[in-house]
Amino acid sequence: MTLGLYTPFRCSVCDAEEALTANSRRLRRFATAVLVVFGALYSPAQSGQLDQQKRSQLESAVARYMAANSIPGVSVAVVENGEYVWSKGFGMADLENFVPATPQTLYRLASISKPLTATAAMELWERGKLDLDAPVQKYCPAFPQKPWPISTRQLLGHLGGIRHYKSESQDDPEGGNTMHFDNPIQGGLNFFAADPLVAQPGIKFHYSTPGFTLIGCAIEGASGEKYVDFVRTNVLGPAGMTVTRVDDRFAIIPHRTRFYHKEKSGSVVNADWLDSSYKIPGGGWLSSADDMARFEVAMLHNTLMKSSTRELMWTPQKLADGSTSRYALGWGTGKDLGEPDVGHGGGQQGTSTFFMILPQRGTGIVVLTNLDGAHSVLLATELMKILIAPGTGQKK
Repeated sequence: MTLGLYTPFRCSVCDAEEALTANSRRLRRFATAVLVVFGALYSPAQSGQLDQQKRSQLESAVARYMAANSIPGVSVAVVENGEYVWSKGFGMADLENFVPATPQTLYRLASISKPLTATAAMELWERGKLDLDAPVQKYCPAFPQKPWPISTRQLLGHLGGIRHYKSESQDDPEGGNTMHFDNPIQGGLNFFAADPLVAQPGIKFHYSTPGFTLIGCAIEGASGEKYVDFVRTNVLGPAGMTVTRVDDRFAIIPHRTRFYHKEKSGSVVNADWLDSSYKIPGGGWLSSADDMARFEVAMLHNTLMKSSTRELMWTPQKLADGSTSRYALGWGTGKDLGEPDVGHGGGQQGTSTFFMILPQRGTGIVVLTNLDGAHSVLLATELMKILIAPGTGQKK
């Protein structure tokens, strides 16, 4: 399932693992350390100009995180002063075939897909083709009328009253979907369109990946194009995201990682099956650390939209009672590092992802892993703290 909460959190259930013996822990950490070294040796040379001291600190932090959490593979990218300066792969993209992770490895983005969808929607708004406050049925007549109108703005802020998954079980035919949909929007709508709303729109923040399928439908109606085609042409292309694509389980996709899960015993196994073709707008894209860094640069340089549109997209939404959500339009927001940040996290079968931008500095971090439940937000936050810490040396 896609877990896209932006605010850093710890899952007590996920952390309630059976204790391993001291020898088992040492063996796992040694194996992971070997993979880190191997991945580093085979990572392509970077052309960026990241401070050498920062680079060493980042690499050490990644190594500690991988060893402590049995992470098979991690890819990291850094943006500084609005420029893409460094990326690196660590460990293994494929344990069985001993394929190292690189900055070009493709991971499931999970809920990081939501900012891509939000960017597409805001481009249509900027062009006058999508009214954010009109009832969503204006653009998506396939979605039935509800007791209250629902707007695209509310859906982007998770204020539309659309439910999330019914359960967190792999046996749930939605969360553990195995069907493939050639029409992802209609296929996704079929899961939830007839269900009642969980709250009156605008009243309550209720995180909803299905709600982003409805946004995808609105994008199709407003643009006159298929959702995937519109995003590819208007978001991925202009941002230089040349390898980002839909996670098609049946396609042969070069550099796609394998997907892993850690059992309570500590063993790393292949993750449960998932066909995400029913939820592409909210959790169905694949991307690399390289491409996601390019997305950050495009956002910082207003390549995809005007700065005023970007600021609207990054503004936290207000609820009907006047309170403010930490969530903006398809992006999470915060000030946990002492200044405004925007970004998103994601997690589903075989992946844990997080990316963050500090707009005032033009600094960004991307962390993509191939293990579910890995809480990549913790690593991303640690790496960002390294990047913004004072007292580092000169660039080399």
